[in-house]
Amino acid sequence: MLRLALICCALLGVCFAPVVRADSLDRLRAFLEGTKTLRADFSQTVMAKNGRKPQFSSGSMAVSRPQKFRWQIEKPYPQLIVGDGEKVWLYDPELRQVTVKKQGAALSGSPAALLAGEGMAVLEKHFSLRDVGEKDGLEWLEATPKAADSGFERVRIGFTANAAGELRAMELVDSFGQNTSLVFSRFERNPALSAATFRFTPPAGADVLGD
Repeated sequence: MLRLALICCALLGVCFAPVVRADSLDRLRAFLEGTKTLRADFSQTVMAKNGRKPQFSSGSMAVSRPQKFRWQIEKPYPQLIVGDGEKVWLYDPELRQVTVKKQGAALSGSPAALLAGEGMAVLEKHFSLRDVGEKDGLEWLEATPKAADSGFERVRIGFTANAAGELRAMELVDSFGQNTSLVFSRFERNPALSAATFRFTPPAGADVLGD
C-alpha cells in the first residue's frame, strides 16, 4: 500500500505541470503559485511487464498544497490514502488495517515531493523535464527522476493542445516495468475543500501498523 501511495502522489504532484514551451518554467511557476487546491475523479489501469491481465480501478482525489492530499479508490476494492501534512495514512477497509508513516520519511526523495513539497524548488531538484510531442490528441511532458532509487523510471503527463493546457491523462513506468495509466475527469482547480478531507482517524478495531 505504501508503494501505491508514492505512485499516486507522484501522479498528483506532476499534474501541476503545463505543456513545456520556451516559457514553460515561468508558466509552471505561475500555475503553482495560483493552484492551492484541486479535485478530480480518475480511472486507473495497471499493466504488468509480463502482460498479465490488467487491473482496473477508479475513484477520486483531492489536494491542498502544501503537504496535504487524499487519494480514494472506490472500485473494485476500496482503499484510502491520506497525507495530513505530518503522516501518511493507508487504510484497507476489507482487511481493517491501517499503515502509517511519517510523511517526510514516506515521501522524501520520491516523486511525491512534487505534491507534498513547495513547488518549483522541489520540481527542479528531483526531476528532469522534456517535451515529448503529441500523441492521441494530447501534448505530453515527460518527467524523469534524478535519484536512482526513486522506484520508477518516468512519468508522462498528457495535456489538451488548447491554450488552457488541461490535464487529461498520465502514465507512470516503475522500476519493475509496470505501467500505470490514469485518465482524469471532472477536474477542478482551487475548489473549496474542508479541512476534514485531509484528516484520518483509524476506525475502532482496526490494526494500526507503522510509526
